[in-house]
Formats: sequence, structure tokens, C-alpha cells
Amino acid sequence: MRVLYLQFTNPAGYPPLLHSSRLLATNGWEVLFLGIRAQGTAGLRIPQHPRIQTRQLDRCPAGWRQKAQYLRFAASALWWGMRWRPNWIYASDPLSCPVALLLSRLPGIRVLYHEHDAPVERALPPLVWRARRRLAHEAQLCVLPNQERLKLFRDSTGTPRPLLGVWNCAARDDALPVTVKNSEFVLHYHGNIGPDLLPMTLLPALARVPNTRLEVVGYTTNGQESYARAFQMEAVRHGLSHRVRFTPAMSRVDLLELTRKASLGLALMPIKSPNPNFEFMVGASNKPFDYLACGLPVLVSDRPDWRSTFVERSYGVACDPRSPESIAQAVRWVAEHQGTARLMGELGRQKTLCEWNYESQFQPVFRRLATAAPETSGSRQTS
Repeated sequence: MRVLYLQFTNPAGYPPLLHSSRLLATNGWEVLFLGIRAQGTAGLRIPQHPRIQTRQLDRCPAGWRQKAQYLRFAASALWWGMRWRPNWIYASDPLSCPVALLLSRLPGIRVLYHEHDAPVERALPPLVWRARRRLAHEAQLCVLPNQERLKLFRDSTGTPRPLLGVWNCAARDDALPVTVKNSEFVLHYHGNIGPDLLPMTLLPALARVPNTRLEVVGYTTNGQESYARAFQMEAVRHGLSHRVRFTPAMSRVDLLELTRKASLGLALMPIKSPNPNFEFMVGASNKPFDYLACGLPVLVSDRPDWRSTFVERSYGVACDPRSPESIAQAVRWVAEHQGTARLMGELGRQKTLCEWNYESQFQPVFRRLATAAPETSGSRQTS
């Protein structure tokens, strides 16, 4: 069997794509990624595997050059679709929808659409918005990161097609035993660097808890390019420059190795937001699952869904991310109860091994892919 992944950004920045492609390749599938070297994640690469290939175009700035690049991306996808003849197209962002629709017209090709982030209609070109709705009606399967987003997708597209909710958990192989910890108390954050996920209130909170350091690993996206610099300048103003460290995005193996040495993982979402992605993030956010896989307790926002999923199951603590004192109280409690905190992290790691892992989450999708794919792939010639 063969699967062609399409994403008009860098697929290496999306752990679910890394996990699903590795699962398919391990089960004998041939995998080809077509993507873009996107801002902030250009240094990230798909881990090597003998059955996984990657083709990426260089990133272009917005404007006519980016539009021309999109046409090159579409032409490349069509060329590979006709030459390589995949059984499945795995489209995983709205901008890939027009291209996936085009490829679906080729004989013997089926389409899976996996939407990581819910788009805002006015933020998408009308052609892309219509293609997304059309693909929702024609794809053999659509995958969303939780049940709330699944309902939102069905309501917005009116699709009658099968939908599956798949949490963005870590892989079992990520849940290695924790053997080394930092001698100091380290708050760890990784991912998209912006005010919604890394609020400035962390800095006055950090000032209230001595002997604590903040470690940030990640990247900025369009519109937030200056935020990391602004955050660091604010740290200087609070006299915390020596206690705040920013590191560019790194390979997942190196990232998780660094995470395992930390003390507490930060997964702070806005308490209220007009953005549906922030309103429905339990299961969609990779961060808490990455932290738990690495044996870290998690600090989450004090929202009912996050509290019931992580705090009431003894995997972490909650705070109001709008309040420096609330953050400081939660961090101080963990720092003063490190034995209990380590037990929280280990419970989360064990949960990763037995249930909250991508292998278990993706299994229903894998069964659909394997049983629905045509039986003629063995006769196809590798180019």
C-alpha cells in the first residue's frame, strides 16, 4: 500500500503526522510526504525510515511568489500522484484540500482528510473554503482531534461522510523511563510561541517563585514573529533574563530528551477565546501528552474540561493563566511537593504506555485505511 501526505506547510512540525506515517511504514506501507519548509520549523525533518520519503519546497514570503509556489506544490502533487500512484491521499490542512480534490479524480485513489486546526472562513481564500467543504463530502474518511471539533466540522461542512476523533497523543516509544533530572526546578514549554499559549503573566509569576527557571523551545508563526523578542525584553524588565531561556525548534528526539529533564510542563490555554481551536483543545493539544510521556506533571488552565482530564486524574495542577499569583501558587505547590509531582508525572507516563498513545488512538483509522485500500497496489511499479 502507498500513501501520499499533502500539507502546505512543514509536516515535520506536526507530531500526529510523524506518528501516523511511522505506524503505516512499520506495517509495510510506502509513505511520501509533500510539504513546505515553513517559517519557524524549517529546520525540522521527518525522521528517517526506509519506507518514508520527503519532498519539500522552499518557503516563500506572502504575495505573488507564494501563490506561484502553491501552483508548483499542486503541480508536484499531481505529478507524484500520476507517477507514484498512491492508494491514499492523506491531506492534513485546508490549503491541501484543492490539490487533494484534484488527485481524487485519478483512478484508484482514495482520500483521508485530517484537520489539525479549525480554519476561520474569512482567513481562507474562497476557493480553498469551498474545496474544504467539497472534500468533506467526498473523502472516504475525515479525522478530527476530538469529539467537539468533530461536531464543529460536521456542522460547518454538512458532511455525511464517516468522521473519527483521534487525540494527538504521544507515541509509546516516547514514554521512556526518566533517569536524569535538572538539579534546578525548570518550567518547560514547547510549541507555538505566542501570547495565547505563552502569556506574559508567566514572568511576574516566575518572579514570585525563586530558584525556578523557564525553558521555552519552539517557533513563532505569521503575525507573531516579534513575540519571542517582546517576551525576552519583558523578562529583562522583571530582572529575569538569567532565568528565561529560548531555544529554536529541534528534532522530536532531542526535544523529548530535553523535556524529560524538566520539572513541570506548561499547557496554558486561554480561559475564554473566540477561536474554536482554543475552546476545544483537550485531545487536540500535543503538549500535555508530550509532557506526561516524559514523566512531567502538567500545569493546565483552570477550565472544566482541562481540570477533569488532567487535574482530577492526578496528572497535574491548574491555574488561571490571566493571574500571575494563581500561576505562582500552582508552581510553588509543585516545587514544594516534588515527590508527589514526580508521582503525577509517572502516572501520566504509565497512562501513555497503556492508553493515551497514538498507536491506540490511530488504530480505528488504520483499520479503515487497510480494509478500504484497493488490492492492486502490489502490481504497481516503484519509480
